[in-house]
Amino acid sequence: MAAAAAAAADTSAASTTGLALSEASINWERLDKTKFHVIGAILFTAQQGVLHPTAVVKTRMQVAEGGLSHMSGFVVFRKILRSDGIPGVFRGFGTSAVGALPGRILALTSLEISKEMAFKYSEHFDMSEASRIAVANGVAGLVSSTFSSSYSVPLDVVCQRLMVQGLPGMQTYRGPFDVINKVVRSEGLRGLYRGFGITLLTQSPASALWWSSYGGAQHAIWRSLGYGNGTQKKPSHTELVAVQATAGTIAGACSSIITTPIDTIKTRLQVMDNYGSGRPSVMKTTRLLLREEGWRGLYRGFGPRFLNMSLWGTSMIVTYELIKRLSVKPEQ
Repeated sequence: MAAAAAAAADTSAASTTGLALSEASINWERLDKTKFHVIGAILFTAQQGVLHPTAVVKTRMQVAEGGLSHMSGFVVFRKILRSDGIPGVFRGFGTSAVGALPGRILALTSLEISKEMAFKYSEHFDMSEASRIAVANGVAGLVSSTFSSSYSVPLDVVCQRLMVQGLPGMQTYRGPFDVINKVVRSEGLRGLYRGFGITLLTQSPASALWWSSYGGAQHAIWRSLGYGNGTQKKPSHTELVAVQATAGTIAGACSSIITTPIDTIKTRLQVMDNYGSGRPSVMKTTRLLLREEGWRGLYRGFGPRFLNMSLWGTSMIVTYELIKRLSVKPEQ
């Protein structure tokens, strides 16, 4: 039982906190890759379904003219329910859930491989083990986000257009393929990559920030609980899950505060077409938003995004750790 509980901590949890858990850490080589991706697809899709309504509310608040942008997230949620019912808060979920599977495989694989490579490579530098883990986590988040953005941006464009259809000035679509057809017909393939540059320049560092925040928060929590470098006691399974969940919440909250303005600009860039002449751009989108509402407009949808990223951080890291524990190869 002690070994099973200890296995809940991955390399970052074990090394960063200085706990005597390194012998039970779960690295890429110990995982059954097929099981890892199949279980990951099931559990992460379930997690995505639970959080999808907050993404719909956030997106509508970010792109709506007047009205919705000045309402609270809860009021917008009730308004969607009244007008569209339950299907309204799950618009775009089917496309997002099915479409995200290849991207999720790419993201998880690149995350684990780059984390392990960065950790091994850092052995050559004069760094503490805690610093090596923080750097490895940050590099892994950066690499994973960079690789997955090439796939996720077109998917975001399609899903977000499905989420906001029905709002004043927004087109109506018959489904995801109709979105693709209309976007490509009017703008070419470049239309599906609206916001790719800003996503690449912001989401990759944001991913590195998330993983670094997670590691730092987890380290601080373990210390506060009395698990220092000199201790020999091991945390219980409940403590491991609780600490990981709390650190994930903190990381998600910190990331949402820093990245919401960029997310607002990116979302509007991907779904709005009323720019007059010329192609939409980051600068044109930003100027339009600032002209409408000033700097406050950059935090449109902050409440739902804060909730989404905090809940996402908590559930993602607990789910991720569970997936790894369930996917360990049986000992020979």
